[in-house]
Amino acid sequence: MTIQEFLKPDDWLHPDAGPRYRQLRQRLNAAVTAGTLKAGDSLPPERELAAITGLSRVTVRKAIQALAKDGVIIQRQGSGSFVTDDTPHIEQSLSRLTSFSEDMARRGLNATSIWLERGVFMPSPDEVMALALPSDASVSRIARLRLAGGKPMAIERASLPPDILPNPLIVEASLYDVMAQNGHRPVRALQKISAINLDEETARLLESAPGKAGLSIERSSYLADGRAVEFTQSIYRGDAYNFVAELRLGKEQGPR
Repeated sequence: MTIQEFLKPDDWLHPDAGPRYRQLRQRLNAAVTAGTLKAGDSLPPERELAAITGLSRVTVRKAIQALAKDGVIIQRQGSGSFVTDDTPHIEQSLSRLTSFSEDMARRGLNATSIWLERGVFMPSPDEVMALALPSDASVSRIARLRLAGGKPMAIERASLPPDILPNPLIVEASLYDVMAQNGHRPVRALQKISAINLDEETARLLESAPGKAGLSIERSSYLADGRAVEFTQSIYRGDAYNFVAELRLGKEQGPR
Protein backbone atom coordinates (compact mmCIF):
# COMPACT_ATOMS: atom_id res chain seq x y z
CA MET A 1 0.00 0.00 0.00
CA THR A 2 1.32 3.44 -0.90
CA ILE A 3 1.39 6.28 1.60
CA GLN A 4 -1.21 8.07 -0.53
CA GLU A 5 -3.60 5.12 -0.18
CA PHE A 6 -2.80 4.78 3.54
CA LEU A 7 -3.74 8.42 4.16
CA LYS A 8 -7.14 8.41 2.44
CA PRO A 9 -9.23 10.28 5.02
CA ASP A 10 -12.29 8.02 4.72
CA ASP A 11 -10.35 5.29 6.53
CA TRP A 12 -9.31 7.21 9.66
CA LEU A 13 -10.45 10.85 9.84
CA HIS A 14 -13.58 11.20 11.99
CA PRO A 15 -15.32 14.31 13.41
CA ASP A 16 -15.55 12.87 16.93
CA ALA A 17 -12.03 11.42 17.19
CA GLY A 18 -10.24 14.48 18.50
CA PRO A 19 -8.28 17.31 16.89
CA ARG A 20 -7.55 16.74 13.24
CA TYR A 21 -3.81 17.33 13.55
CA ARG A 22 -3.69 14.65 16.24
CA GLN A 23 -5.54 12.17 14.03
CA LEU A 24 -3.10 12.85 11.20
CA ARG A 25 -0.18 12.50 13.58
CA GLN A 26 -1.51 9.12 14.71
CA ARG A 27 -2.09 7.99 11.13
CA LEU A 28 1.41 8.96 10.02
CA ASN A 29 2.85 7.24 13.08
CA ALA A 30 0.84 4.13 12.14
CA ALA A 31 2.33 4.29 8.63
CA VAL A 32 5.81 4.13 10.18
CA THR A 33 4.84 1.26 12.49
CA ALA A 34 3.25 -0.68 9.62
CA GLY A 35 6.29 -0.18 7.40
CA THR A 36 4.43 1.86 4.80
CA LEU A 37 6.95 4.58 5.65
CA LYS A 38 10.39 3.10 6.33
CA ALA A 39 13.47 4.52 8.03
CA GLY A 40 14.98 7.18 5.80
CA ASP A 41 11.83 7.63 3.67
CA SER A 42 10.72 11.17 2.99
CA LEU A 43 7.21 12.31 3.81
CA PRO A 44 5.18 13.85 1.01
CA PRO A 45 5.40 17.67 1.02
CA GLU A 46 2.89 19.60 3.15
CA ARG A 47 0.96 20.68 0.07
CA GLU A 48 0.58 17.09 -1.12
CA LEU A 49 -0.42 15.84 2.35
CA ALA A 50 -3.05 18.57 2.52
CA ALA A 51 -4.43 17.54 -0.89
CA ILE A 52 -4.51 13.83 0.03
CA THR A 53 -6.20 14.31 3.40
CA GLY A 54 -8.36 17.36 2.69
CA LEU A 55 -6.82 19.10 5.70
CA SER A 56 -5.35 22.58 5.80
CA ARG A 57 -1.61 23.07 5.50
CA VAL A 58 -1.62 24.56 9.00
CA THR A 59 -3.10 21.32 10.36
CA VAL A 60 -0.61 19.22 8.38
CA ARG A 61 2.30 21.33 9.61
CA LYS A 62 1.16 20.97 13.22
CA ALA A 63 0.98 17.16 12.86
CA ILE A 64 4.48 17.02 11.35
CA GLN A 65 5.91 19.24 14.08
CA ALA A 66 4.38 16.93 16.70
CA LEU A 67 5.97 13.89 15.04
CA ALA A 68 9.33 15.68 14.95
CA LYS A 69 9.02 16.45 18.65
CA ASP A 70 8.31 12.76 19.28
CA GLY A 71 11.46 11.82 17.36
CA VAL A 72 9.50 9.86 14.73
CA ILE A 73 10.66 12.13 11.92
CA ILE A 74 13.43 14.62 11.37
CA GLN A 75 12.95 17.90 9.55
CA ARG A 76 15.82 19.10 7.35
CA GLN A 77 15.68 22.66 6.14
CA GLY A 78 15.45 22.78 2.38
CA SER A 79 15.09 18.99 2.08
CA GLY A 80 11.83 18.04 3.79
CA SER A 81 10.79 15.61 6.53
CA PHE A 82 12.23 12.10 6.86
CA VAL A 83 11.47 9.06 8.98
CA THR A 84 14.26 8.73 11.53
CA ASP A 85 16.32 5.64 12.12
CA ASP A 86 18.93 4.73 14.71
CA THR A 87 21.87 5.50 12.43
CA PRO A 88 24.10 8.10 14.12
CA HIS A 89 24.14 11.49 12.42
CA ILE A 90 27.61 12.99 12.59
CA GLU A 91 28.72 16.58 12.08
CA GLN A 92 32.36 16.32 11.02
CA SER A 93 34.78 19.23 11.04
CA LEU A 94 37.01 19.67 8.02
CA SER A 95 39.55 21.68 10.03
CA ARG A 96 40.79 18.82 12.25
CA LEU A 97 42.99 15.91 11.18
CA THR A 98 41.62 13.04 13.26
CA SER A 99 40.96 9.34 12.83
CA PHE A 100 37.52 7.75 12.60
CA SER A 101 38.08 6.08 15.99
CA GLU A 102 38.94 9.43 17.61
CA ASP A 103 35.92 11.13 16.04
CA MET A 104 33.51 8.50 17.32
CA ALA A 105 35.07 8.33 20.80
CA ARG A 106 34.69 12.10 21.15
CA ARG A 107 30.96 11.63 20.51
CA GLY A 108 30.60 8.73 22.94
CA LEU A 109 30.14 6.18 20.16
CA ASN A 110 31.88 2.82 20.00
CA ALA A 111 33.87 2.55 16.75
CA THR A 112 34.34 -0.93 15.31
CA SER A 113 35.50 -2.34 11.97
CA ILE A 114 34.88 -5.22 9.62
CA TRP A 115 38.03 -5.98 7.65
CA LEU A 116 37.71 -6.12 3.87
CA GLU A 117 41.40 -6.30 2.94
CA ARG A 118 44.81 -6.19 4.68
CA GLY A 119 48.22 -6.82 3.24
CA VAL A 120 51.12 -5.66 1.08
CA PHE A 121 50.36 -5.34 -2.63
CA MET A 122 51.58 -3.94 -5.90
CA PRO A 123 50.47 -0.30 -5.98
CA SER A 124 47.89 1.15 -8.32
CA PRO A 125 48.82 4.17 -10.46
CA ASP A 126 46.84 6.41 -8.08
CA GLU A 127 48.78 5.08 -5.08
CA VAL A 128 52.14 5.53 -6.84
CA MET A 129 51.30 9.15 -7.63
CA ALA A 130 49.74 10.05 -4.26
CA LEU A 131 52.54 8.49 -2.18
CA ALA A 132 55.42 9.31 -4.56
CA LEU A 133 56.42 5.62 -4.67
CA PRO A 134 59.16 4.21 -6.90
CA SER A 135 57.80 2.24 -9.83
CA ASP A 136 59.05 -1.06 -8.36
CA ALA A 137 57.77 -0.41 -4.81
CA SER A 138 54.99 -2.21 -2.98
CA VAL A 139 52.28 -0.62 -0.86
CA SER A 140 50.67 -1.49 2.46
CA ARG A 141 46.92 -1.41 2.17
CA ILE A 142 44.05 -1.77 4.64
CA ALA A 143 40.36 -1.63 3.77
CA ARG A 144 37.55 -1.85 6.26
CA LEU A 145 33.91 -1.12 6.86
CA ARG A 146 33.73 1.41 9.69
CA LEU A 147 30.83 1.21 12.13
CA ALA A 148 29.64 3.53 14.91
CA GLY A 149 27.29 2.16 17.53
CA GLY A 150 27.01 -0.99 15.41
CA LYS A 151 25.79 0.93 12.34
CA PRO A 152 27.81 1.04 9.08
CA MET A 153 29.04 4.56 8.42
CA ALA A 154 31.84 4.39 5.87
CA ILE A 155 34.08 2.20 3.73
CA GLU A 156 37.69 3.26 4.24
CA ARG A 157 40.64 2.16 2.07
CA ALA A 158 44.04 3.42 3.26
CA SER A 159 47.37 2.98 1.47
CA LEU A 160 50.78 3.63 3.04
CA PRO A 161 54.46 3.16 2.10
CA PRO A 162 55.74 -0.16 3.49
CA ASP A 163 58.38 1.53 5.67
CA ILE A 164 55.62 3.51 7.38
CA LEU A 165 53.42 0.43 7.89
CA PRO A 166 55.55 -2.70 7.39
CA ASN A 167 52.88 -5.06 8.72
CA PRO A 168 49.24 -4.05 8.09
CA LEU A 169 48.08 -6.85 10.38
CA ILE A 170 49.13 -4.89 13.47
CA VAL A 171 46.35 -2.34 12.87
CA GLU A 172 43.46 -3.32 15.10
CA ALA A 173 41.52 -0.12 15.81
CA SER A 174 43.07 3.27 15.02
CA LEU A 175 45.58 3.45 12.17
CA TYR A 176 46.77 6.82 13.46
CA ASP A 177 47.58 5.31 16.87
CA VAL A 178 49.85 2.77 15.15
CA MET A 179 51.49 5.52 13.08
CA ALA A 180 51.97 7.69 16.19
CA GLN A 181 53.78 4.87 17.99
CA ASN A 182 56.43 4.93 15.26
CA GLY A 183 56.60 8.73 15.09
CA HIS A 184 54.82 8.82 11.75
CA ARG A 185 51.50 10.43 12.59
CA PRO A 186 50.60 12.93 9.84
CA VAL A 187 50.22 16.60 10.71
CA ARG A 188 48.62 17.90 7.51
CA ALA A 189 46.22 16.58 4.89
CA LEU A 190 44.49 17.56 1.68
CA GLN A 191 40.97 16.26 1.05
CA LYS A 192 38.77 16.15 -2.01
CA ILE A 193 35.05 15.53 -1.42
CA SER A 194 32.67 14.48 -4.19
CA ALA A 195 28.97 13.62 -4.21
CA ILE A 196 28.19 10.16 -5.56
CA ASN A 197 25.35 7.66 -5.82
CA LEU A 198 26.01 4.36 -4.07
CA ASP A 199 26.50 1.36 -6.33
CA GLU A 200 24.92 -1.97 -5.44
CA GLU A 201 27.90 -3.50 -3.60
CA THR A 202 28.72 -0.33 -1.67
CA ALA A 203 25.07 0.11 -0.69
CA ARG A 204 24.96 -3.49 0.55
CA LEU A 205 27.99 -2.96 2.79
CA LEU A 206 26.60 0.32 4.14
CA GLU A 207 23.11 -1.16 4.63
CA SER A 208 21.68 1.50 2.37
CA ALA A 209 19.87 1.45 -0.96
CA PRO A 210 21.56 1.46 -4.39
CA GLY A 211 21.44 4.91 -5.92
CA LYS A 212 21.22 6.75 -2.58
CA ALA A 213 23.52 9.69 -1.97
CA GLY A 214 27.01 9.14 -0.65
CA LEU A 215 30.21 11.11 -0.18
CA SER A 216 33.48 10.06 -1.79
CA ILE A 217 36.53 11.44 0.01
CA GLU A 218 40.15 11.21 -1.11
CA ARG A 219 42.73 12.28 1.46
CA SER A 220 46.50 12.60 1.18
CA SER A 221 48.25 13.03 4.53
CA TYR A 222 51.75 14.37 5.17
CA LEU A 223 54.44 14.42 7.85
CA ALA A 224 55.92 17.69 9.09
CA ASP A 225 58.75 17.37 6.54
CA GLY A 226 56.22 17.21 3.69
CA ARG A 227 56.45 13.48 2.96
CA ALA A 228 53.16 11.84 1.89
CA VAL A 229 52.53 8.89 4.22
CA GLU A 230 48.84 8.07 3.75
CA PHE A 231 46.44 7.98 0.83
CA THR A 232 42.87 7.20 1.81
CA GLN A 233 39.84 6.66 -0.40
CA SER A 234 36.60 6.53 1.57
CA ILE A 235 32.89 6.41 0.90
CA TYR A 236 30.57 7.76 3.57
CA ARG A 237 26.82 7.42 3.94
CA GLY A 238 25.28 10.66 2.75
CA ASP A 239 22.46 10.42 5.30
CA ALA A 240 24.84 10.08 8.24
CA TYR A 241 27.42 12.83 7.71
CA ASN A 242 27.47 16.59 7.52
CA PHE A 243 30.90 18.06 6.86
CA VAL A 244 31.47 21.49 8.34
CA ALA A 245 34.25 23.99 7.55
CA GLU A 246 34.95 27.25 9.35
CA LEU A 247 35.80 30.08 6.95
CA ARG A 248 37.55 33.30 7.91
CA LEU A 249 37.90 36.53 6.00
CA GLY A 250 41.46 36.99 4.74
CA LYS A 251 43.43 39.66 6.59
CA GLU A 252 44.26 41.45 3.38
CA GLN A 253 40.58 41.74 2.48
CA GLY A 254 37.85 43.79 3.99
CA PRO A 255 34.06 43.41 3.68
CA ARG A 256 32.66 44.13 0.24
